[in-house]
Parts: sequence; structure tokens; C-alpha cells
Amino acid sequence: MRERIAYCGLDCERCDAYLATVNDDQALREKTAKLWAELNDAPILPEHINCDGCRADGRKTVYCDSLCEIRQCALKKEVTTCGGCPEFETCRTVGMVIVDNPAALENLREFKQENPADRGECSDGL
Repeated sequence: MRERIAYCGLDCERCDAYLATVNDDQALREKTAKLWAELNDAPILPEHINCDGCRADGRKTVYCDSLCEIRQCALKKEVTTCGGCPEFETCRTVGMVIVDNPAALENLREFKQENPADRGECSDGL
């Protein structure tokens, strides 16, 4: 499994916040901040768009760092990704992502196969 797969299975290397950070792309930061502010009805500014990946040490967007229920649950349950949770395919929390992202579901299934020892005690949400 690639290192930049998020707890939810999304590929951080395809995330605009990650791309803006690693490429120091101010235009992409501005575009992403505007879009995310509209989608989330929140005051998201370009300076908020800095992220090295949600499982990586380093910078994270405020959402990924503090507000993402999926990340908080995975940290609490001490799983590397939701693929380490025995209930991830029926979990409503990560289900919000994987229902519309078949690649994320496949990444989590792949992780589960490659890491059979990584099993937390995940419940549905926090």
C-alpha cells in the first residue's frame, strides 16, 4: 500500500491540498480554498491549504487535523487505516467516503489483505 493513502482510503497524492503543498502552488491553494469554503460553508483561506497527508507527520489542513471524524476514530482505535478495522465495510463514518469512491474502498481492502495483524476495535464512529 502506498504511504499517502488516507485513513479513509483516499489517495492523498491526488488531493489538491497535498498537491498545492508539495508543489508550493499558490494558485491551486487559492482555487482549493475557494471551492472548499463554498462546499463547507466555512471561512477557508488559502493559507489553510497546507497538507503533507493525513497519516504523515507534518502539516495538515484544519479539517484533516482536527475535524475529520474518520481520522479521529482511526487514531483512537490505533489502526493504520480504516482497512485495519474489522467493521470498515459496514461503518457509517467511513462509508460516507467509500460509497462514492470505489478506489478508496479498494485501497482499504488492499490494506486489509497486506496487513492482517493491524486490527483495531473500531465501532461505528467515535
